Amino acid sequence: MAGLQLRESDVASSPPQIAALRPLPPIRRSFPSTVSIPAFALLYGVLVPTVKTLEYLGLWPRLIARPVNRAAFGDYEPTAHDVLACSYQKSGTNWLLQIAVQIAHRGHAQFENIRDLVSWPDSPVASFGFPPLRGSGLESRSPTGLRCIKTHLALGDVPYTSAGRYVALVRDPKDVFVSSYHFVRALLLGPMMPTVAHWLDLFLSEGYPQGCWARHLNSYWRVRDRGNVLFLTYESLQDDLPGAVRRIATLAGVELSPEESDAVARQATFTHMKQLGPKFEPPMITPWSVPQGSVVRQGRRGSSDQLLTAEQQRRIDVYFRERLSRLGCDFPYDEHYGRKGAGPDTPVEPRPRGGHPGA
Repeated sequence: MAGLQLRESDVASSPPQIAALRPLPPIRRSFPSTVSIPAFALLYGVLVPTVKTLEYLGLWPRLIARPVNRAAFGDYEPTAHDVLACSYQKSGTNWLLQIAVQIAHRGHAQFENIRDLVSWPDSPVASFGFPPLRGSGLESRSPTGLRCIKTHLALGDVPYTSAGRYVALVRDPKDVFVSSYHFVRALLLGPMMPTVAHWLDLFLSEGYPQGCWARHLNSYWRVRDRGNVLFLTYESLQDDLPGAVRRIATLAGVELSPEESDAVARQATFTHMKQLGPKFEPPMITPWSVPQGSVVRQGRRGSSDQLLTAEQQRRIDVYFRERLSRLGCDFPYDEHYGRKGAGPDTPVEPRPRGGHPGA
């Protein structure tokens, strides 16, 4: 797909300055003691006992299950300036964003936090202050004329146009679950986090706030052959990061020099992103939030047995294999994430692990 046409002189003279045109709210790193001390007293004196009682009665965490805003894009229609990073939650989103943003800025993107350069219309917390879809000016500050849009919504809730470029990233739902458990506990619930078993019940239900993993996957899988859609798995990025950079750049219509391509891939390694951890972390939401390391945590594949039993892993495989079948989706689930024909007594064998950026 052809990208935006720029003269070589335009690229050469474009400075790698990448600040949004309007100041964003600062990232909160801590709360003052006048707030945190009363908050912790409330947490352990009232909230934790109440939550444990509700969990015992089977009401927690279902009471906090609030669906995402599926109308977040409104009437916006993606343009040729837009590269949309489309992933289910905790599926390597920030990894994909780092690649896409660096491609848009030819390996020279610099930022205090990745949110400064990315629009996220379906952000569940408005105070995070992501640049809006309209009027942010991000594309005008990019040497390629591109800007990145982050979304966890399925296609359909995300508007499709022939002008926009869509990169869909999918991850093993077992690893998604483990990452989401650690993330929600660190950023929001802390000691109010339900047990793994109860969080899994919510994850494998129609009431899960982010919606169904299988529905999200199917929405992008069925359009994977369109010229402006690139369907990737988290695991394929781990296996061939330089190749993924080239494919995303091609989709975006950006011809990177070998040096620029190497710079993008180097900055998207786990080691580099871990060093820049705070640049990818959200602000503290509560006084007991621990955002440090909650985004770029381990980024491993096939490590769900660190939190889940073999039976719980099998349960996830069976559930999503069935959901994909109901949707008429021919994504090869077993080839990627499960053992074909796995039944209740089939053990789940561990897969090789490797550290790479997660989200």
